[in-house]
Amino acid sequence: MTDTAVPPSLPAHGFRPPNAESLWKQLSAPHPTVGKARHLGEALIHAGMLSPSALQDGLQAQQQERSAGQNRLIGQILVDDGVLTQEQLRQVIAAWLGDYTVHPGDITPDPAALAMVPRAMAERESVLPLIARDDALVLLMADPLDRVLLDELRFLTQRRLIPLQAAPGTLMPAIHRAYRTQSGGADATTAARATSRELAANLGSTVPDADSEQADVISESDNTLVRLINSVIDEAIHHRASDIHIETEPAPQNVRIRLRIDGDLTPYLELPARYRFAMVARIKIMAGMDISEHRKPQDGKIDFARFGGPPVELRVVTVPTSRGLEDVVLRLLAGAKPLPLENIGLSQPNLLALRSVVQKSYGLVLVCGPTGCGKTTTLHSVVRDINTAGRKIWTAEDPIEITQEGLRQVQVNPRIGWTFAAAMRTFLRADPDVIMIGEMRDEETARIAIEASLTGHLVLSTLHTNSAPESIARLLEIGLDPFNFSDSLLAILAQRLVRRLCTACREPRVADHDTLLGLASQYLDSGTNNSPEAREAQVARWRQQHGGAQGELRLWRHVGCTKCDGHGYHGRLGIHELMMSDETIRQHIRHRAPASDIRHSALAAGMLTLRQDGIEKVLQGLTDMSEVVAATNL
Repeated sequence: MTDTAVPPSLPAHGFRPPNAESLWKQLSAPHPTVGKARHLGEALIHAGMLSPSALQDGLQAQQQERSAGQNRLIGQILVDDGVLTQEQLRQVIAAWLGDYTVHPGDITPDPAALAMVPRAMAERESVLPLIARDDALVLLMADPLDRVLLDELRFLTQRRLIPLQAAPGTLMPAIHRAYRTQSGGADATTAARATSRELAANLGSTVPDADSEQADVISESDNTLVRLINSVIDEAIHHRASDIHIETEPAPQNVRIRLRIDGDLTPYLELPARYRFAMVARIKIMAGMDISEHRKPQDGKIDFARFGGPPVELRVVTVPTSRGLEDVVLRLLAGAKPLPLENIGLSQPNLLALRSVVQKSYGLVLVCGPTGCGKTTTLHSVVRDINTAGRKIWTAEDPIEITQEGLRQVQVNPRIGWTFAAAMRTFLRADPDVIMIGEMRDEETARIAIEASLTGHLVLSTLHTNSAPESIARLLEIGLDPFNFSDSLLAILAQRLVRRLCTACREPRVADHDTLLGLASQYLDSGTNNSPEAREAQVARWRQQHGGAQGELRLWRHVGCTKCDGHGYHGRLGIHELMMSDETIRQHIRHRAPASDIRHSALAAGMLTLRQDGIEKVLQGLTDMSEVVAATNL
């Protein structure tokens, strides 16, 4: 890419061009080579301000003064001798050093120039695109020497940049005026932005055959490719995707892009194989990774707002695959706000029980489940419920995905020794009321958490286990003291996510008695009594709870419509298993009882398993049985 262009000489103070065309003529017209001068005297001669003989006289006078111990600059000597005015000297120095100041005045920027830089980025970075001609883009900037910003703009616009200094106090009003009037007040980039599929089609039609010698020479700075990646990320956000998977294969197989939407991985786009290296390189550049390293995995982050998108951060990982290729996975971290506790899908009994237990002043509450099951969302919803001015709440997270006011949130960094355990020790010296730990990964973190919960603090954390009873067995296995653990534990919430039926297109059917008996059999398999009598009794309870006046129970199935993009599901819903600690559970912990014994005691105390809670939500029309079966074990 060509370096940033140095514009020709312009007046140094508040140059007011009458319009964009006049400014472009001023910039593109042939000018004396002031900026190429080796020293100020040569710049003065090139600018026509000084003759060679006058310069020689000035230099001789400067040499004589230095011999006498004086040290006036050549420019000041020429001004004092009346050869130049102070204003002439200032203008030539400005042109020589590249310090240009332009007053936007009533200038109207080119619509094509405005379309190249999104309004959000222009306002955030104080940049006004003025003129787009051929391969050049003229920019009015608060700081024309900001090389990092110029690099980003060069990648974004794929143009040779001519940055100009804005007169003080004129830039932001000009930016607001330009984007407000462009396209009737709409962001100029909205109308000009093509979809990723349109850009992908353009890629396929404008480059040579995948088997040709030119197959792998596509640049990561290719303008269409840059726009394509931005469009894919933007559309993934619009589709509520949690992850973007970019999968590369040897030629001639295409690059495949898939989106994980509501937990389901969906094919989204395919690109020509010749873009497999350039696409990975472009994402590495955006994430600040080493583009020359292909053998080792890398981690990075993209602040999408810096590339003209919404304020979304993406966590990026590259994974080396066979034959020197790399895959990329981008996880979208939208900086979301916590959900109210009643909106995460807890049944009414579980909601009341969990809300009562987290109001206690000390103890340990765990949320368990596999990666991606919503544990962090649940923890933040719990914290939101108890986040008051009277509580000091510290959190240690990796990464910080959800933010909320009133919390003191800390990002851990194991590479420098700032681990969950180290954060816990620090928090205990910082007068906490509530401590939230992103994950109890090891014995040290778990031991400190239990000690904190026994010394007057409420501790919330997550654990990667399948069920609430298994969490107890796991923590005992890693070496926790069973007596301290039993005294500290308040509750364990296991959870999974299932897809929520789209309410715009779901279809009901009345369930016959045999279907309900089969459903009751699955429901009671989690417990100890699955007799025919128990199944009949369970169906009767369901008819009373969910059957309405007629006692008819309906099961819903997914269909698909425009609102849910034809999937039949829209959004996700939590199913839960809440085990409250009581004296029986504490005795099991102290005696290191197996998870099966703990499970039976919890069921006897009223706990619903994940499968049972899911079936209850099926009968409420929130999801379907295929989702519940896929997400749970008996």
